[in-house]
Amino acid sequence: MSESGNSSAAALRAVAIMETVARANRPLALSDIAASCGLPAPTAFRILGLLESAGLIQREPTGKTYGVGHRLARLGLDVMSNNDPRGERRAILRRVVDDIGETCNLAMLNGDEIVYIDRVETDWSLKAELKPGSRVPLHCTSSGKLFLSQMPRAKRRRMLESLSLKRYTDNTVTDIALLEAQIDDIAKTRVGVNNEELQAGVIGLAVPVIGAGGRMIATVALQAPVARLPMARAMECVPRLLVAARDMAATFDNGSS
Repeated sequence: MSESGNSSAAALRAVAIMETVARANRPLALSDIAASCGLPAPTAFRILGLLESAGLIQREPTGKTYGVGHRLARLGLDVMSNNDPRGERRAILRRVVDDIGETCNLAMLNGDEIVYIDRVETDWSLKAELKPGSRVPLHCTSSGKLFLSQMPRAKRRRMLESLSLKRYTDNTVTDIALLEAQIDDIAKTRVGVNNEELQAGVIGLAVPVIGAGGRMIATVALQAPVARLPMARAMECVPRLLVAARDMAATFDNGSS
């Protein structure tokens, strides 16, 4: 095979490995990756090393499994933010804002933060203004806690232990045991709750956007001043958010993402 042919084959193997790791809902062992890609273990190991050095794949702390690296995660978010369905997704958020009267966003997990992929602000002058691309913590946001609730317990614990758990308001929960109890409740209801934990006077709710494989890929969330929308009334908006999340899922499942 020519040098260009060898290069093309190596590139395709690397892409296959990244796809395999990205599609998995857990870190994968070398043997799993090699078997899924139809590669000898030494070949898969060599390619994983190159991808790891480039930040596209990361080795888990145990050193025995592999997950998505920061550059691959960033690439996925960039694609989500800039592809054709952007207008359709914004229209879905706009309809929710028109119905509820409060700010709504589409958010995704990126490493140990939440990133707003898109956001439509309410017309009210009193609002929490954040732009698409803004990053917020996991431990004190409705979307962050919802993502944490979908993780296996061991992974969630490692994630919480790695976070700074900064206190932003008097309501911010910084004790890991209390956070885990709160997240366990969210796992049952599948509704993320932020009770003035990131910004004093601002609450948030988030519901999951479920992809074709049954995995949560994003959230649809609302934020509002508690003076205008108390938590009890905000919970009445959950059915409307769930409709938006279902519509949003279709924009990912139609092959456009």
